[in-house]
Amino acid sequence: MLNVVVLTGRLTQDPELRYTPGEGIAVANFTLAVSRPFTNQQGEREADFIKVVAWRKQAENVSSYLKKGSLVALEGRLQVRSYDDKDGIKRKVAEVVARSIQFLDSRDGAKVSSQEGTEEEDEVPFWKNKFFTET
Repeated sequence: MLNVVVLTGRLTQDPELRYTPGEGIAVANFTLAVSRPFTNQQGEREADFIKVVAWRKQAENVSSYLKKGSLVALEGRLQVRSYDDKDGIKRKVAEVVARSIQFLDSRDGAKVSSQEGTEEEDEVPFWKNKFFTET
């Protein structure tokens, strides 16, 4: 069986970091806005808003380095789970469980001149092209 999801998008809000009761395992939740590759009938681009969950050290890295608007690429698996809400109604949620996340923005959003001196490009911090994987 194959269950692989690959997404590139921007966080819609700051990640929410919490720890599981008992074991204290870090878990971060965030929503990724992913643009559709086509326009609607009015010529506008639409986006899908996809829930993502990251675990352990990856969750802590997400919480430390990402914020609303951060651009990321991630690979993971689609998970559909059920839960009972506060009123006892059974709900279902689809989310991507991240296996690896690549941070595509510079750490502080700073711009530096390119070597040719004609365009600006993102500062390339030491962690820009590093994948943080689930351990």
